[in-house]
Order: sequence, then structure tokens, then C-alpha cells
Amino acid sequence: MQLECKNLKYQYPGANLHVFKALSLQLPGPGFHALFGPSGVGKTTLAKMICGKINGYTGEITSNDMNRILYTYNLERIPGWSSVREHFELNTPVANRHIVSELIHSFGLQTLMESRFAQLSLGQQNRTNLTRYLLQDFDLLIMDESLANVDEVTKEKIILKIKDMFSERCFLYISHNVVEVAKFCDQIVVLRSHHQVPQAVILTGNNHKNGQPLDKHALEHTMLEIVHAS
Repeated sequence: MQLECKNLKYQYPGANLHVFKALSLQLPGPGFHALFGPSGVGKTTLAKMICGKINGYTGEITSNDMNRILYTYNLERIPGWSSVREHFELNTPVANRHIVSELIHSFGLQTLMESRFAQLSLGQQNRTNLTRYLLQDFDLLIMDESLANVDEVTKEKIILKIKDMFSERCFLYISHNVVEVAKFCDQIVVLRSHHQVPQAVILTGNNHKNGQPLDKHALEHTMLEIVHAS
């Protein structure tokens, strides 16, 4: 299982400047990987290209053995007027129903189950929306700022739980938070302006997991590497 982008070239319709120009990168699967870079560099655009929501580029994107690629983003809405509980019941494949309760508890959703999505705070909405994606069948889940508006303690608990429960799946986590990217992610793709060569630099993160001691010196070193690469 591997994701590879070769010589991608893309510009927005009607624009004169390229977003990507000879962009190449390679990510191994499974693991909790990151896509990091400043605003406007094309992180969301690349994510949508990977999952097939954007076409019209040259180059090649191959996702060997990643047949089911899902994309979720910050402030995405759950369709319909049903309660959170009803939505999970209606949209969870039978084979995955055994993990519903565990995710609800781990993500702190117990008191929200009878509420409609529109009644939730932004952080509650993002936790609920991420849960519905984790309940689906996927090989790669792209999380585009999916834990924005979630407090740091809860965010860490959720990320560690995802890594525990879905260790055989592949994740691409998009975030502006250099600390969490350096701390939790395995491979880190630092996306840069098309003026910089190469446009993508891949670094190794600390890949922190439950039950493991955190090497603060190594974390600081990775953060410096990310900032320098950006």
C-alpha cells in the first residue's frame, strides 16, 4: 500500500500561476502521516486531487492498493435532520457496528447522541463528523483540519485512539500545528511554494503512541526541521 505523486502540474482555472509545478512525493501506507505547509500553498488542492475531487492536472497519482480514499474537512456538515445517534445507525456498515460505542466514548460524544448536528458547537461537529468517517470502510482517510476547534487534551486523546484502533489504515493529516504534526505523525510531507525545489520535502516525525515515552529533545529537533523545510 503506497501513495505516489509524480511530476504533478496544476493551476486553478483562469489563473496564470501554477499551484504545483513538477510536484513529486511518495508516502508509504499504513500510518498516521501529515501534510504540512503555510496557508495558500495548495494542501487542500492536493488532498482533493488525491481523492479524485479535482482533475485537470498533468502528471500521475497512483494509490497502490488504496482503493477506498475518503476526504473529510473542517466544518463539513452532516446532511439531513436526524440526530447524531440516528445518523450513525443509518450510515454505519454492518461490519463496523461493533466499534460505534468505543468511538462515541473515546471522542466524548455520549451526551450529544440525541442532538441534531446543527445544535452542536464547532468542536463537537468536527468530532462527530470525523467519527462518521472512521465508521466507514476506507484504505486512506484524508483529514483536512478535521480536529480544528477541538481542545488540545481531547485532540491528543482522539489522535492516539485513531492510531490504536486503525493501525492498519493510512491517514493523511492536514494541520497548521507544527507541534502536533511533529509529535504524532510518522512521515511528514512539507509542501512548499512551486518556486521552491523540490516543492515537497518528506521528514520523519516522532510517531508518538499510547504507552510510549515522549522524547522531548527529538520532538524539538523535528519541529525545527519542519520549520526549516517550510
